[in-house]
Amino acid sequence: MKINKIISGVFSLLILSSFIGCTEIEDHPDGRTDYSDLFTTNRKTYTYMNQCYGWILNYGMNYNYTMLAGCTDEAKDSWELQNGVTRKWNEGQLSPFSNPLEGIEGNPENYNYYYQGIRACNIFLANIPTASVYSEDIRNSFKAQVLTLRAFYYLQLVKRYGGVPIITTPDYDYTKVKRGTFGECARQILADCQAAIDIPTVEEWGWRSLDKENYRHVMTKAICAAIRSQISLYAASPLYNDGTITWTEAAEITKKSLDDCLANNYELYKKQPNATAGYSPYDVYFYSRTDLPVVNDKETIMEVGQMYMWNYAGLPTTDGQTDAGACPSQELLDAYEVVNGDMTESYPLLNLESPYLDANHLQPNLNSAVQGLYNQAKPYENRDPRLKASIYYDGSKLNLETGALLSTKTGGNCALDPSNARYTCTGYYTRKFSHYKSGRSGNLDGYFKEFRLAELYLNYAEAANEASTTGTVPNDAVDAVNAVRSRVGMPGIPYGLSCDQFRLRIRNERRVELAFEEHRFFDVRRWKILDQTDKVITGMKANSDGSYSRFVVDNNRKAYSEKFLLYPIPGDEAIRLQNASGTNCQNPGW
Repeated sequence: MKINKIISGVFSLLILSSFIGCTEIEDHPDGRTDYSDLFTTNRKTYTYMNQCYGWILNYGMNYNYTMLAGCTDEAKDSWELQNGVTRKWNEGQLSPFSNPLEGIEGNPENYNYYYQGIRACNIFLANIPTASVYSEDIRNSFKAQVLTLRAFYYLQLVKRYGGVPIITTPDYDYTKVKRGTFGECARQILADCQAAIDIPTVEEWGWRSLDKENYRHVMTKAICAAIRSQISLYAASPLYNDGTITWTEAAEITKKSLDDCLANNYELYKKQPNATAGYSPYDVYFYSRTDLPVVNDKETIMEVGQMYMWNYAGLPTTDGQTDAGACPSQELLDAYEVVNGDMTESYPLLNLESPYLDANHLQPNLNSAVQGLYNQAKPYENRDPRLKASIYYDGSKLNLETGALLSTKTGGNCALDPSNARYTCTGYYTRKFSHYKSGRSGNLDGYFKEFRLAELYLNYAEAANEASTTGTVPNDAVDAVNAVRSRVGMPGIPYGLSCDQFRLRIRNERRVELAFEEHRFFDVRRWKILDQTDKVITGMKANSDGSYSRFVVDNNRKAYSEKFLLYPIPGDEAIRLQNASGTNCQNPGW
């Protein structure tokens, strides 16, 4: 069994409860509550503001130390052998009264949980105009942070549930609460973030701003920009698009978000590592924590908890490792492009319109352009450098200091063994976020990047392409993708592709660049292609004669039908909303 962890949100709730408990709160005859005594000193005001942060989760490995990748076509989680959460999800055990990904250690029931955070923010925002603070700069700073937090919590809700009730006051008549549309929620999120950006505060755009008492990066304007970028992209996407936000507006918002971050000294992490530290800046970036003051990492916009890759998604050669965790799929490996020897040309490995010739994905539909560059007997040669930075495969270096190699062959040090959770079930292990020196004696793995600049580049590229009225991808959309690719020396995507062609390329680029960062789960849903991606997982067996064979790992997944595009509204909540509105408020299919 995996070790249980106490999430920071629960801890914050306990602090908040004890803080409020020692202050007398007046209740009015009409049911309103007087919170003014909670804001009578700067210290009390700060304490309450600080508690509003308590509903940010660690994400990354937030599902009882399991990664969300195992609920996508990125990976098959080895912990499914012990009936882990991804097994329950993939078996289709989701229902309005039970969500395998919620109510477990590390990830509470999201709907009620985030509304608790929103209520705390509403209480604070209602009282900050008259709260006791040392200066107006502090008042402005506190208000901006909590507006951003409220927007962040609503973003987490709508990504999972679609439109939800919009509540912006501490006290409200629940019998009149109605479910908002996705567009209405998006507008609220955008407004909160813009209001925070427009407030003159003592906070900087960069995450240099630090709550030194808690060693916590505060919610800054850059986080507002990232939230605005993501919510506008989602609102224009097929699943969520209700006509409120068009692709044209999404392109404008994502461009402004990207430009504002660039203008405030954000840039992709490009510090070249020495030969024993990593393959590339992309490699090192994910096992490194943001540095204070900013010297190397000017890419991270929001960072949360530390990963525990060595223990729960690690190699069996690591002292203390308990399971292999999210074992990358062959489908993910196939997404990494093929390059020529001098990295001047690159091509998708597969035909992106129809990547496989059979339902079990054992017959890849190879792109004719890779002939002569891709050797099926040496499948990991001449590939996008992000592959070896993100994934351990047969023949990978265990670490760059000793040069020792990983072997998934029978009898190898990291052998393929679907019957043992400590060993890979696909022929691959996750390398991203991992530090090769991590182990029982200390965790050096990376911290999860909730928002980073590369996402903003890709958000804009996608929105700009979809907004095009010419049928051809705009050059600046291509430039945005190529800025991300250039970090690892990947050749640029050419100009002049049709919008349809570029759509396939940008979706594949997101799959590669953002692998294991919890984007794939939501991307395939907002694009409404879940039924094309999440049916089958395959792997690769390294044979003793040096050849490689694809094999089916799991072709019995059930969480891909249309109803799985959104979480169901929790059953009790759906009933309350229906009683209040007189209409069915449950998501389709539930």
